[in-house]
Amino acid sequence: MQRITDDRFIDDINSNIGIIHKICNIYFMDAHDRQDAAQEILYQLWKSYAGFKGEAKFSTWMYKVALNTAITFAKKSNRKFEKEELSGNEHFMAEHREPKQADETMAILYRAINTLSGIDRAITLLYLEENSYDEIAAITGLTRGNVSVRLVRIKKSLKEKLEKII
Repeated sequence: MQRITDDRFIDDINSNIGIIHKICNIYFMDAHDRQDAAQEILYQLWKSYAGFKGEAKFSTWMYKVALNTAITFAKKSNRKFEKEELSGNEHFMAEHREPKQADETMAILYRAINTLSGIDRAITLLYLEENSYDEIAAITGLTRGNVSVRLVRIKKSLKEKLEKII
């Protein structure tokens, strides 16, 4: 029975591993911090997997555990969310671009998102992953209305930040 649970956990994680990478990229700018956080997230997911009852989608549950772990990990490690202002030397590129340019554009977007508060980062990530407002609310513990209001403010803030560098 334990082997089946282990195999199911590994399959579920492998199917959704991108969630961990995205959360770590949003919350941690340093590569070593991202690796440490990813390990902590995997550990917490494993520890709490027995409590996953399947009442929600696995990815919804995984987001909730991973986001809470990332935020807690950052606080416990005395790592403050570094809010870095964007410089005028960065350029936001159009949608049609080469892979290297796409990576650079994603880096700029991640840096802009990194200037947001912890919960706003989580909301942004979940929104970009095309989760519904109800799913975002379930994962973050906010109300659907609060998610809606925050998204309007987040979009406005990000737009202003990115327009400054265009």
